[in-house]
Amino acid sequence: MTDLKLMAILAHPDDESLGLGGTLTKYAAEGIETYLVCATRGERGWFGEAAAYPGPAELGRIRQAELGSAAKVLSLREVSFLDYIDGDLDQADPREAIGKIVTHLRRVRPQVVITFDPNGDYGHPDHIAVSQFTTAAIVAAADPTYPADGDWPAHRVSKLYYRVPTHEEQTTYETAFGDLIMHIDGVERRAVAWEAWAITTWIDTLAHWPQIWSAVSCHRSQLPGYQQLQQLSEAEQEKLWAIETYYRAFSLVNGGRQIEQDLFGGLR
Repeated sequence: MTDLKLMAILAHPDDESLGLGGTLTKYAAEGIETYLVCATRGERGWFGEAAAYPGPAELGRIRQAELGSAAKVLSLREVSFLDYIDGDLDQADPREAIGKIVTHLRRVRPQVVITFDPNGDYGHPDHIAVSQFTTAAIVAAADPTYPADGDWPAHRVSKLYYRVPTHEEQTTYETAFGDLIMHIDGVERRAVAWEAWAITTWIDTLAHWPQIWSAVSCHRSQLPGYQQLQQLSEAEQEKLWAIETYYRAFSLVNGGRQIEQDLFGGLR
């Protein structure tokens, strides 16, 4: 199969660099077209002094520009936005959100799609919502009767992956940032790592470590929260950037217990 395409569908600017940067730049370097759909512009992700917060509209503009810079580092072909507000994604009308994603899937026609796992990494409602919307949209995009914007024909995605953290990766992040905790509806949510046996796909990204860190560094408004990463030892850095791990949620072209080392396994 020629003209292979990869689409990541995520929630916020910087999700692509911190979570998938190695994968995206690896496949772009192989000549595979890589696309990003970002649900929000991260309008509420402010790490500075409260009095200096520029407001959601201005921060959204800042973070969109930062994402544009990171996309160039990662060699993304295109970045698109769903135009939802940071923190409100789980309140979006599901039919509308799914329809927007269906439009992008039919227009771009990727074989492989990546999104967050159902736990949203650490229970983040936006991450969980985009995972649910994306999973539903993949089903809907293949149904020619499902309505969406534009006159694009139905498209069947071949493989869906959830980005999932290992225990080592999670421990390393918490070394830098402390416990990843959110309080939602009076309940404490924590990071959820996956057991190694449950992870289907291990992507070697060590060679792309410089691009990953360069892309992360583009998100300057978020750097006060990321400076701790620079303090990690070389061994700890390697745990973060050397491997990116995935759960193959479904595949129309391969399966089994054998560990995958290529998201396009069965498609080449």
